[in-house]
Amino acid sequence: MKVLIGCEFSGIVRSAFAAKGHQACSVDLLPTEIPGNHVIADVRDMLNLGWDMMIAFPPCTYLARSGAQWHWGSELQEKAIWFFIELMNAPIPRIAIENPVGIINSLIDKPTQIIEPWMFGHGETKKTCLWLDGLPPLIPTEIVEGRAARVHHEGPGKSRWKNRSRTLPGIAAAMADQWGVTYES
Repeated sequence: MKVLIGCEFSGIVRSAFAAKGHQACSVDLLPTEIPGNHVIADVRDMLNLGWDMMIAFPPCTYLARSGAQWHWGSELQEKAIWFFIELMNAPIPRIAIENPVGIINSLIDKPTQIIEPWMFGHGETKKTCLWLDGLPPLIPTEIVEGRAARVHHEGPGKSRWKNRSRTLPGIAAAMADQWGVTYES
């Protein structure tokens, strides 16, 4: 299956799908942290290349509840909303878009599902919304205790946004295991 991983610099989700034998490609404006099939580009330039699935992680700076209040009605927020809409309307049969609770929930559509890292083997909290089209909700794989708000309490620093935005390996594995197996082509 050809899987486009949009707005992913880490390579974590791409690597999970590649490990299952899929043709996975991550696309971001930044270089990848994990070597693999990665293109430095605007993901919108890649949407019409015959993908079977897209999982996208649009930047949340202007969309998340935590930041949206500071950018309400700004041009940057409007651009972020339209970017999200473009991804939702991509000509790809199976789409998952991830973002924290925020403005999309109230302005565009409620998420199909809200997941937490502790549902997938990570002892922490971070409410994460998934908007799904052509894909089933993820089934929790390993519910764990010790639910700390690590991401919420990430200290200041130049890498803070990167540390807060990486998909955890347990969630990436669930995506590859459940969506990759269900929709093998």
